[in-house]
Amino acid sequence: MTVHLVGAGPGDPDLLTRRGAALLERAEHVVYDRPSMAGIVALAPDAQHHCVGKQGAPPAVAQPEINDLLVSLGRTGACVVRLKAGDPCVVSRGGEEALALAAAGLDVDIVPGVSAAVAAPAAAGIPVMVRQRARTMTVVAGNDDPAYPGEVDWDAVARLGGTVVVLTGRAALPRITAGLRAAGMAPGTPVAAISAASRPRQRVVRGTLAEPPDARLPPPLTVVIGDVAGMEVRRAHS
Repeated sequence: MTVHLVGAGPGDPDLLTRRGAALLERAEHVVYDRPSMAGIVALAPDAQHHCVGKQGAPPAVAQPEINDLLVSLGRTGACVVRLKAGDPCVVSRGGEEALALAAAGLDVDIVPGVSAAVAAPAAAGIPVMVRQRARTMTVVAGNDDPAYPGEVDWDAVARLGGTVVVLTGRAALPRITAGLRAAGMAPGTPVAAISAASRPRQRVVRGTLAEPPDARLPPPLTVVIGDVAGMEVRRAHS
């Protein structure tokens, strides 16, 4: 009995992996987080759909209840696909779900997905690592989830430099930019906020650490901080 944790990518169904699409085609149950995943969930027309969404209706389901649902579905022996935005284990609770399934004696198949940490900047025409600009890339979970251990060491992040990508940090953006300034990162450091990356309603707003973009952009929001955030590669529109 196996539950498949499938990375759904940043939102555009064309960025779903071939293996992820193949699993959806034969899925009997699909568990997903957001109503906005409808375009990807539509690839499983014959499956029973379980929305445990974080935004909009129906209301979000608590994580322990999601774990229980996955275990219950997995024990039926049916083909169960758990869709996770981006990659299942990058700033996601896919790891927690995998551990819960394993503790229940179920096999887990983790299917990697394209993380918003790289997909969102690419969709905005921002190369996250250019040799002349950034040797490192730091991915930070920006929200205030109490389950995370301790606070982010913004001094360490600022010292490392390079490119900083913040996921799930929409509400905390003013605090994050203030923390990086206080840690010594230059106030003029470029900041790009990418809303709904890869989707038709994608929007990119730019600023600096001293004058950051408006954090009230529609979610999901990915923030890029560093020299590369001031760059924009002209993109072809397919």
